[in-house]
This record gives sequence, C-alpha cells and structure tokens, in this order.
Amino acid sequence: MRKGNLPDAKPSEHKTVQARILGYAEDIGWITVPREEAERRRGYDPESAPMDRAKGGSLFFDDLLDAKVREFNPRYSDGEGALLGKFRHLHSDIYGNREFVDHLRNRGKFFDHDENRERDLVLIYYDFETSGNRSY
Repeated sequence: MRKGNLPDAKPSEHKTVQARILGYAEDIGWITVPREEAERRRGYDPESAPMDRAKGGSLFFDDLLDAKVREFNPRYSDGEGALLGKFRHLHSDIYGNREFVDHLRNRGKFFDHDENRERDLVLIYYDFETSGNRSY
C-alpha cells in the first residue's frame, strides 16, 4: 500500500540484512564481487533454471580460500580442498554455525606436520594499521 508518493516499503532479506552487511564491508575497504562473477567463481551452472543454478556449486570461492589460507598460514600443508571438505561437512545447525564462526574468529586449528603440533588457523587477516590490507 502506498501513502502519497512513497514506494511500497516491503521488507526483504536483501534490504534489511544483506545490503547493510555489504555496505559495512565496503566502508572498511573490502571489495564487493558482482553476482554474476560470484556465481561463476562458485561453480554455478548458468544454463540451469534459477532455482537449480547453485546445485553442485560451492559456498566459497574455493581457489581464493585455499590461496589465502596458505598465504596467512605458511606452515599449512593439508591438501588442496581439505579445509573446504571440513567446512562442507559442518552440521547445518547451531553447533555447525558455532564451529564456523570460531574459524572466522581465527580460532580454528591445523596440524603442523614438520613440528608435530597444532597451530592456529588464520582465515581472516586483520590488519588494522593499513586500511588497504584487509583480506579474507
């Protein structure tokens, strides 16, 4: 319903959540990836119907995640796709969410085979000194 010249104010997830998160990320220097590029990088099937496009696609930019994990954790030596496999097998409940948030807070662990010990796994490098150095 419209009042005067105001457009319908229909709430949506994009309007109330996603747009704000994207705005905050851009404000601190992160780069927004256009939807088409994101779908391509995640392995979506562009020939499929919109509701089937994501089947078989990844939740992540697999190549970027693997590259950044190795950049931020030089001693990380697990095979390519090992961490992605771990993330894909997280439970889709509050416990899986909690475990994933722990990883985002750099509380995950990996085993350093050379030193025979666990190390902290850095997924997000927080460099607050250099605004151009915010990486994920």
